[in-house]
Amino acid sequence: MNILIVEDEKLAVRKLTKLLEETAPEFKVQGITPSIAATVDWIMQNRDGGNPEPDIIFLDIELADGQSFEIFNRVQVKSTVIFTTSYDEYALQAFKVNSIDYLLKPVQQEDLQRAVRKFYDLIAPGKAEPQAAQKLDVEAILKSLYLQSPVPEYRKRFLVKQGARLLSVETSEIAYFYIDNGLTFFRNQQGQKFVVDYKMDELDAFLDPDHFFRVNRGLIVTHRSVVQMQPYYNHRLALTLLPALDKETIVSRERAHDFKVWMGK
Repeated sequence: MNILIVEDEKLAVRKLTKLLEETAPEFKVQGITPSIAATVDWIMQNRDGGNPEPDIIFLDIELADGQSFEIFNRVQVKSTVIFTTSYDEYALQAFKVNSIDYLLKPVQQEDLQRAVRKFYDLIAPGKAEPQAAQKLDVEAILKSLYLQSPVPEYRKRFLVKQGARLLSVETSEIAYFYIDNGLTFFRNQQGQKFVVDYKMDELDAFLDPDHFFRVNRGLIVTHRSVVQMQPYYNHRLALTLLPALDKETIVSRERAHDFKVWMGK
């Protein structure tokens, strides 16, 4: 049995792999992908290469580039899907309604054994094929999770230094955040530059994704800071920002599609 693991936490990958070796040694890890974009590419390349679909995809819900449900909007998934998630039991009722199994993180061996048994029940003689038995209603799942999950609170302002003074700058005044010589800065709409004592990963969690997008490891932009974008080699995008940034501004290949979707919202 071939499986694909979609997970952006290396520790979680190692634990799941170890549990699979103990629980279902006949399962072979065919691939490991950390993001929506990488998973879509893997499935398409695997299919184009004439390789069989994985029997099971262990799919984390929250990935670095968004919720993994987006994968189903971009490519047809024929494999049986078992979700791994940190959502609580109450929110997970949606998965039961839609005949989708799940593993609550951190994954426990008895839960994995249950999921494996369910998989074998689906492919038993006289039963429907896994992909036929599985009816994935993504919109229903998202609606349920949205109703059960608390609304996130995003950062409304940052306290920064300007000479000997301290200023409170609202996030609506910020054009973009960027890394320069190991420090994190932002520029406001007037082009003023301020240092902030946060890493980019932390800012990713603080900022409203409706208004901010991380285009690469060292840059987070707003809609109105992007005045031009054009194709760049290797399926990337080159941006022109306002206020101007005195360094090359490239959207990574993995994020280019999502960035274009975000810019169109």
